[in-house]
Amino acid sequence: MPLSLQNISLKHLGTEIQNTMHTIRGNKHTPGTGLGYLVEEATQSGEQTPTPDSSTPGKEPADSPKPAPKSSLPASLPQKTKSQSNTFPFFSEGLVRNRTAQEKVVALEQQVLVLTKELKSQKELVHILHKALEAAQQEKRASSSFLAAAEDKDRLELVRHQVRQIAELGRRVEALEQERDSLAHSVSLREREVQELQEHVQLLMDKNQAKQQVICKLSEKVTQDFTQPPEEPRLPPNPTDRDLLSQEERMEHLKDDMEAYQTQNRFLNSEIHQVTKIWRKVAEKEKALLMKCAYLQARNCQVESKYLAGLRRLQEAKAGECSELLRQLIQEALQGDTGVASADSVELSPVRVWLTWTFADSEYDEYGFLTVPDYEMEDLKLLAKIQALEVRSHHLLELEAVERPLQQRWAALGELAPSAELKQLLRAGVPHEHRPRVWKWLVHRRVQHLHTPGCYQELLSQGRACEHPAARQIELDLNRTFPNNKHFTCPTSSFPDKLRRVLLAFSWQNPTIGYCQGLNRLAAIALLVLEEEESAFWCLVAIVESIMPAEYYSKTLMASQVDQRVLQDLLSEKLPRLMAHLGQHHVNLSLITFNWFLVVFADSLISDILLRVWDAFLYEGTKVVFRYALAIFKYNEEAILQLQDGLEIYQYLRFFTKTICDSRKLMHIAFSDMNPFPMKQLRQLRAAHREQLDAELRKLELLKAQYLERQAPRDDKRPEGGASEDEGEGDA
Repeated sequence: MPLSLQNISLKHLGTEIQNTMHTIRGNKHTPGTGLGYLVEEATQSGEQTPTPDSSTPGKEPADSPKPAPKSSLPASLPQKTKSQSNTFPFFSEGLVRNRTAQEKVVALEQQVLVLTKELKSQKELVHILHKALEAAQQEKRASSSFLAAAEDKDRLELVRHQVRQIAELGRRVEALEQERDSLAHSVSLREREVQELQEHVQLLMDKNQAKQQVICKLSEKVTQDFTQPPEEPRLPPNPTDRDLLSQEERMEHLKDDMEAYQTQNRFLNSEIHQVTKIWRKVAEKEKALLMKCAYLQARNCQVESKYLAGLRRLQEAKAGECSELLRQLIQEALQGDTGVASADSVELSPVRVWLTWTFADSEYDEYGFLTVPDYEMEDLKLLAKIQALEVRSHHLLELEAVERPLQQRWAALGELAPSAELKQLLRAGVPHEHRPRVWKWLVHRRVQHLHTPGCYQELLSQGRACEHPAARQIELDLNRTFPNNKHFTCPTSSFPDKLRRVLLAFSWQNPTIGYCQGLNRLAAIALLVLEEEESAFWCLVAIVESIMPAEYYSKTLMASQVDQRVLQDLLSEKLPRLMAHLGQHHVNLSLITFNWFLVVFADSLISDILLRVWDAFLYEGTKVVFRYALAIFKYNEEAILQLQDGLEIYQYLRFFTKTICDSRKLMHIAFSDMNPFPMKQLRQLRAAHREQLDAELRKLELLKAQYLERQAPRDDKRPEGGASEDEGEGDA
């Protein structure tokens, strides 16, 4: 029953119930499965003789008897048996054909029991569906009453009702956990029973061996009595006869041992088969309960996020009478989950082992980022908590359907090689345990023409011998790198020192760039995934010198400015309604998107979505950055269109990327909804805007030169009677 409940959609519950009832009625009238059909076939088989098989005309089956007259009853019995065995699909093909009437009755009774159990399970399913329908209708009425409520008191009462529902869901989860413990206890009891049965089998084996010894002695005595009659005097056996008799006795003993071991083997195999069936059933039931527990927890997260969203809307309404109560409720929602977190960690420990995702069990994720970002403003704190709950809910619902098959595909992939399958897997995201290996392979493909053994160590030694001019700026940016990541904020962490060495080595490796703001975040992401300094260094080299266009991180940031203009053209093509709205309010998107391209979304997206973007970015290049930039605006297009003030739009664009929770939806928009997206079009747009930007820069240089020419005669005519700045400081 838990497995069947997972396929029920509460959104279209009426349709699900109609389909279920139609299936039940169809099963009742299906030939070969109802009791009336079985009784009818059993009655007709005793009165009529079936005709031979017509599937092969002109030929008769090898095992069927020759046709006999209708009056000869014994000759037609095999054909009756064959037709009856074909009528019942539950009979196996290895059964004996000539069954007696009593065996047929037993088979029919078994069929009746199976159909009775199936009917009972279908009735229970209908009963559960009715309950689910009632719950959905109650929720609909509660939502309607919440929208129709005129006063804030009524709405607060409805909010308290939602809180009680959350508590009820928690109690249901605890009941399921207790049921799982009872099942585990029953499994342990079964294991003890199996152990006792094994001990009993050992005793039977010992008894069997003792009986074999007694039988051997008696058979030996009988053989002696028959071979040596009492009336004849016994002659002393010669050595040849003794050897022959001993060999015969050994052969007899070996035959008896073989028969005993065969009997014992059959008995033990049957016992093992039964125990395996019991264990498989228990494992399947436990798996179903764990899936149901994860589903209920995901639903609990959704209800809690709706509750927090309702509190946020009430807070924005600024009702004077309930402002203090709202403040207390929000404080409890933000700070009152410490006890629940420990309970969740104990409750879902089997799920954590089975599904390999520990988002809810720690304050930080597997890469050290805060699961709930710490914002200074109270509104943003509440928004961060809602976003964390939404992310957790999406992961719990997708783990069994999406994440686990994806992990199995990665485990079966083997040696990495460029292919369409690898491209699709990288777009879907690399599992945590495979990501370091995959990234090293992707980086090596990009820098294999630049990589030389010992290059990184030589650059470090060069940095120790002489200080680089960019060393001071690197030291200033180290403390600003990922303030929400424990690896860069903990005083005892080794990551800041690793990051310093990687950036200094790169500044010596590429003197034309040296260091540019933003490189610290790129190198930090590489360090968090690869953990090795040299691997992170070559990853930074691959991004700057191989993936990104030339002059992307130069002093003029020429290529970066070109990409911003290209993005404007692509947004006008893909999202014309949004661009018209932003143009109406004079919003310059480059102020927001310039940093996206410079650090590849390192400061914008949550860690789970960010690393999925990097998985595809390291393989496909900068086109992935454009795809995700367009997808982010498409994801939040309706919310932006509702804003009617330029300042309000800027405030929303400042943090709206952090509100994206559904990574699968964003990926689908980027790689499906944004198609077609040819690389040829991107190159043409870059070339056109580069030529336009060069012309603008040449014009600016010409204006500067003209200004300097006009300014030179004026500097010569400047009066000398004024006091200098040095004289003014001396007087002071």
